[in-house]
Amino acid sequence: MLKKQMEAYISKTLSENKLELFKEELDYAERHKLIPDDISIVEKENTFRFADAYIERSNKESEEMISEETAAFLSQPIEFLKTNKEEFLYFESSWFELIGVEALSLEIDDVFSTYNAMFGLKFQKKIGDAIKAYLNKELQGGIGSFSLMFNQGDGLWDVNFALNNVKGFREDMSLGEAFSLIYNFLFILVETIEEDK
Repeated sequence: MLKKQMEAYISKTLSENKLELFKEELDYAERHKLIPDDISIVEKENTFRFADAYIERSNKESEEMISEETAAFLSQPIEFLKTNKEEFLYFESSWFELIGVEALSLEIDDVFSTYNAMFGLKFQKKIGDAIKAYLNKELQGGIGSFSLMFNQGDGLWDVNFALNNVKGFREDMSLGEAFSLIYNFLFILVETIEEDK
């Protein structure tokens, strides 16, 4: 899936022998030799990755939308979620779609006070052991580290993990940095699973 998605993305964005990619995609494309030799490559600044993201703030209990936010909202510190414990963020981006992630949300866990990322992951049921192995290996343990369940109705893996347990997490990061960290973590998960097939 990822390789096909990357090939399609590269052919769509290639213009005048020039290709602009973010670090994760650039590294992947180079490892898998997806870029022709005569192409000039520019690494894009990661701060612009989610410029076109769809962001909603919603009430946890009622799931009622409080407001729709622009990308400028991502400069807020992640602690915004601790200050507003009754809220969760719903986040959509073409970048998450590229790696097979649907309906991403981020909130503070009421019990463990961890920042939890929840989403659907487009993989077949048989891939469950590989997902679990990656999460066990890469998350730095701790209470409430992750949960994983296959949703028969949607044909997706429902994944929930504590962002606090991801290497590189900092309490002083911005929401934009948090979503970038989630993206990087999941990009590597998808790549790892596909290479182990």
